[in-house]
Amino acid sequence: MAQHFVRTGWSSRSSSWHGYEVETSWCQLEVEPIDGPDVLLNGVVDPQRFDELGGVLHRLGLSYSLELYQGDDTLVREMHG
Repeated sequence: MAQHFVRTGWSSRSSSWHGYEVETSWCQLEVEPIDGPDVLLNGVVDPQRFDELGGVLHRLGLSYSLELYQGDDTLVREMHG
């Protein structure tokens, strides 16, 4: 999964036995495998570029659900693709 991001210009580094951290100037994500074919992505994104993150995932051919929270854990936006 991390290699997909690297091919689009993001940096990547190992963060655990099976996880990776992928990063660009406006987003930092932890990529963790979970049971089945799914992958858990969590991290920090510039709220003004939230739609751009959805676009990256769409171009990679991934199905996804994104949630954007404020610092007080209030859900601000959701996006599915």
